[in-house]
Amino acid sequence: QKDTTRACLQILSAYNRKNGKFYMVLNCTENGKRKQKWLATGLPEKGNKRKAEQMLHEKLAALEHAAPSNNAADILFTEYIRYWLTIVEQRVDAVTMQSYRAITERHILPWFSNCGLTLAAVNRKSIQAFLDEKGSCGRLDGKGGLSPKSIRELKNIINQVLNEAIREELLTVNPCSLLRLPPKARPQAQFYTAEQLNILLQEAQQEQLYPIIKTAIIYGLRRSELLGLKWDSIDFENNVLTIKHTVVKIYETVEKDKAKTKSSYRSFPLLPEMRDLFLELKQEQRENKRLFGKCYIESDYVFCWPDGHPVTPDYVSHRFGKILKKHNLPHIRFHELRHSCASLLINNGCGLKEVQEWLGHSDISTTANIYGHLETQRKQAMAQKLSSCINI
Repeated sequence: QKDTTRACLQILSAYNRKNGKFYMVLNCTENGKRKQKWLATGLPEKGNKRKAEQMLHEKLAALEHAAPSNNAADILFTEYIRYWLTIVEQRVDAVTMQSYRAITERHILPWFSNCGLTLAAVNRKSIQAFLDEKGSCGRLDGKGGLSPKSIRELKNIINQVLNEAIREELLTVNPCSLLRLPPKARPQAQFYTAEQLNILLQEAQQEQLYPIIKTAIIYGLRRSELLGLKWDSIDFENNVLTIKHTVVKIYETVEKDKAKTKSSYRSFPLLPEMRDLFLELKQEQRENKRLFGKCYIESDYVFCWPDGHPVTPDYVSHRFGKILKKHNLPHIRFHELRHSCASLLINNGCGLKEVQEWLGHSDISTTANIYGHLETQRKQAMAQKLSSCINI
């Protein structure tokens, strides 16, 4: 892809209008083929021509700065990582891109910047040293090392960066092979019993977060799925709740009109108590809209503040911890309400396949890794019942 690098310096560009907004149109060559890329500015057409032109100049300057040399020995590894970020941004969604930037800026770039290694000098030994150090003392709060899952995320990004260098013929071999990675840790899910969940629901009835907590317990939804619920997700006529929107935040909040995976797009029966809860919320929103008038924020989200502003992911996690502390309940993460829902299903006779479908796991091995021990306990009770029927 050397053609891509040269094209960044000789790029033919223009700003263009589409749907009443300015878009940057980049015409370049990749692998000998001409390609056109449209990049949104987010600027309305009216009165923003100068701003659009400025954004275009800044984008061109960034591409020119990012374009690497054709000699791996002349390129700092950190510079090439930044270049890779500009390339991969065109291939992945906003949430994945935020994750890549967070991981590189917090861990990879600082470590390799101190080393001063060039792209050609990065080898298996240096990458292994990086991963080993992060595994022993890589937490930003200084409280130990990163988890095996986080170590694999670091390795994955470095692997992608080096594969990009191979595609551009800067390297011939990816030194990420044969790395020693920590064994995958078996997830240790914390959860509430049915009794604890009932206490939580009783104590939290007057909390703004109550409808979200109850929905999480009943349906075992992810935080992103809860906050992504819109009124078009609830079919009151047929009593069906469908998961088809999500709201995620790493650096910035990202709203997506799709579920996490194909299996995450799923439907639930709208239980009578949940139907009443949602109808009550809908009526409250109508009244709040009347009271706030022009100040009301139209969003179509089920869970929002009185002025219509959607509830944010950070608020849910932070406030949930405060509620538990306020009512002297054992500390669990908000996500562990999802685990609690799964444990109730298993303890009441549901199999792992049924739990997988309810939670929207793409692979049953995920369900088994997290909840397999609960299934074993249930089978042990079944075995004891069977044994009591047999007399030798």
